[in-house]
Amino acid sequence: MNILVINGSPKCGNSNTMRLTNAFLDGAGWSDAEIINVSDEGVKGCTGCYICWTKTPGKCVINDGMSSILDKLITADVVIWSFPLYYFSIPGNLKNLIDRQLPTNLPFMTTNNESGGHPSRYDLSRQRHIMISTCGFWTAEGNYDAVEAMFDRCYGAGNYSTILCGQGELFRVPELRNRTDEYLKIVRRAGAEFAAGNIRMETGIELSKPLYPRDVFEKMADASWNITEKDGVTSDGSLNFTTQMAALYRPDGVERVLELCFTDIQKTYQILLTGSGSEVITDGFRRYTTKIETPFSVWSSIAKGEISGQTAYFQRRFKVLGDFDLMLRWDELFGVSVSERPADEKRKRPNMLVLLVPWIIFWVIVPIDPTAGSAAGIMAAASLPLLWLVFRPVVFEQITVPVVIGLSAAILLGTDVRFIVSASYLAFGLIWFTGAFTRTPLSAYYSAAKYGGGRAFDNPLFMRTNRILTAAWGILYLVTPAWTYVIMGTEMSAYIGLINSVCPLIMGVFTVWFQKWYPAQWSRSG
Repeated sequence: MNILVINGSPKCGNSNTMRLTNAFLDGAGWSDAEIINVSDEGVKGCTGCYICWTKTPGKCVINDGMSSILDKLITADVVIWSFPLYYFSIPGNLKNLIDRQLPTNLPFMTTNNESGGHPSRYDLSRQRHIMISTCGFWTAEGNYDAVEAMFDRCYGAGNYSTILCGQGELFRVPELRNRTDEYLKIVRRAGAEFAAGNIRMETGIELSKPLYPRDVFEKMADASWNITEKDGVTSDGSLNFTTQMAALYRPDGVERVLELCFTDIQKTYQILLTGSGSEVITDGFRRYTTKIETPFSVWSSIAKGEISGQTAYFQRRFKVLGDFDLMLRWDELFGVSVSERPADEKRKRPNMLVLLVPWIIFWVIVPIDPTAGSAAGIMAAASLPLLWLVFRPVVFEQITVPVVIGLSAAILLGTDVRFIVSASYLAFGLIWFTGAFTRTPLSAYYSAAKYGGGRAFDNPLFMRTNRILTAAWGILYLVTPAWTYVIMGTEMSAYIGLINSVCPLIMGVFTVWFQKWYPAQWSRSG
């Protein structure tokens, strides 16, 4: 199959539209597609001499690269028209190429079109066309009317497919790569569907959705020119950068003042974060809620994805003062929204209750009725694989299954209940304490969803915080057997499950506090 890409962008391979086209080719599996960069071909404009119709039928008299391009157009099975929108139409060089297709038509009038026309000199009925284009508006809707009218005339309304992306300029902004990469994934899917037949309607709807809301995009677009509105003088980029970052803010109903102090360029800005939006302040500063002290070069590299923000923070390359909660919720407030989460973040997640339920059932029921409690413990542990159909399994849950079943079986076989219940707390404590020293600490599996999902595992401070917490929980349960064994020798034996729930409740409150306190303390101590 001959796949031909007509790249009409004057930027050739560096165009934003070619990012989409390359993703489309990748999804379709057309790595051998031939790409013609129109700007490199020097295609001259049609002179309207009509010699290609009269004296040299099918051959243009202009001696440039167009004759070989026509040969490729005629033999192509799929033609991909890739170009940016220029002044509500197509780039000039591409218009020259389209005009120079005149030799592929016959001079005689056709009667099968109400407006008139000329029949094709060649049988191109097998040929498929797709238009891929980006523009600099918040939406593609309404901006391609002139282009679609031309393609309707050239190739027939409904006889070609389209991927028209507004906000195309965002594909050159490294700081927005998370969002633009998600769009490119959809384009790859469209490529696979087109190669198999047609782009599905659901995929087309996804492709037509704006990357960002209109107000967000237009604020970023205005700031992207990196010039001051007042006098057009090029700035150092810090104000425009801050303005673009502020545009990404998603209000959550809480008013904050975020202060950015760029230490290497001696510039400070504040972003007033309100319940309805954001505003950049350059003077008349207010009392900040959260202050970030950082070299602009570091913060810019973090935004571009050149370095990890979590790693940079762990290495103390920037400092945070004031309320640290904003940093903990950064992805939620300034990053990818829940509806825009990458596919791998939408998969089933671990749930702490899956780990705890067999143990809780065992601890509560066994002291009251050892036989019933042991049977319930076995049933609960054996049922965990069913829960893994809904929640992502964790290795510590897999360890729990045989341990709880073994402890329950020991009681049914006549082993002293007092000893087994005490031993169960010891076993649970060993699982947690050991989990503090594994590659991924036990508690990290269950708390990662609140801190960016899988990305949290690349955050050294997140991992250290969870190692400390996992070890603390492990120590708690390692000492629990001591008083458990004593109490179970008294009349309070049946209530040991209730008694042993008090410390975990206190520990839970400590955990919530520590998850916020420790990262903030780490920053202040730097």
